[in-house]
Amino acid sequence: MTPNLDMAPLKTAAEAAIADGLTACQVAVARDGQILWTESFGSAEPNTRFWIASATKPIVASAIWLLIDEGKLDITRPVAHYIPEFGRSGKQEVTLEQVLLMTGGFPDAPMSSADGADPERRRQQMADWPLEHAPGTRYVYHGMSAHWVLAELIERLSGMPFCDFVEERVTRPLGLPRVLGVPRAQQTGIAQLSAPASAEVQRQYDYAAKIEAGEPGGGAVMTAAQLALFYQALLHNPGNLWHPETLADGVSHVRCTLPDPLMNLPANRTLGVVVGPGFGATWMQSETAFGWPGVGGQLGFAEPATGISFAFLQMGEVDLTAPFIRAVQMTNLALALGR
Repeated sequence: MTPNLDMAPLKTAAEAAIADGLTACQVAVARDGQILWTESFGSAEPNTRFWIASATKPIVASAIWLLIDEGKLDITRPVAHYIPEFGRSGKQEVTLEQVLLMTGGFPDAPMSSADGADPERRRQQMADWPLEHAPGTRYVYHGMSAHWVLAELIERLSGMPFCDFVEERVTRPLGLPRVLGVPRAQQTGIAQLSAPASAEVQRQYDYAAKIEAGEPGGGAVMTAAQLALFYQALLHNPGNLWHPETLADGVSHVRCTLPDPLMNLPANRTLGVVVGPGFGATWMQSETAFGWPGVGGQLGFAEPATGISFAFLQMGEVDLTAPFIRAVQMTNLALALGR
């Protein structure tokens, strides 16, 4: 453990969360490409994988950056240039950049895990999606829809299933395991959120289906240490996995500052991450930290100013309040490290 980094406040906060009723959580802090400290609390073991919800999104975006590097994707082109079916129902002018920034105008477009996992059904769904507002005019969180478009682009342009592409081209080169498209037979011991009460919400959170399909907007499973190491890769680009210019664009070039109606903050979106307070750093006001949160209070981020990356994963209730507040607390403690 690096002497000047005091992990005690993080450990105390995690223990307090368990004492307050949280079932399980994991915390990890990394710097210089290595884990400095990680610990599991409650029912979690060191090798317990957590469903990381929307914290999946930057991993899939980083796979898109590889296709940009190879000249296979131009973010200024309409998505319909690559996926003609997508251009139906008024979406012919939506660009790849707008999809990545979540200004594409189809935030509520539906896609079940089963439909998304079937290429033919996925394309038909995309064709039928209506445009909800003019592209580029508003930022509205595209919870699942945008990243299904990214998955289709990966498959079209690489000739590989998108989950396999992410494993072969992103996680394996970084020394990380497969995180998307985990078969049901291999899902034993994954920490998920607790079962919701209503049947409608239970269908929405069919974890086994989400994880098996590898939902690109929220189906990855990882340990906190693995997520923290992914963010170290975004800081240090080991083996020049991405072209340096593309990576810098992806983690620091804020292209969208339209207001985020959910967070009541500027969206601060790059081509893959959220920069600054928008991912949960409410009082630290870091201008350079970047990351992404997920429902249930899942969180990963990196702070270039200190070289720290951090992950906090929870197993608790499907709720937008208590887990988020807990994640904000842990975020601020982590951002204070090394300052």
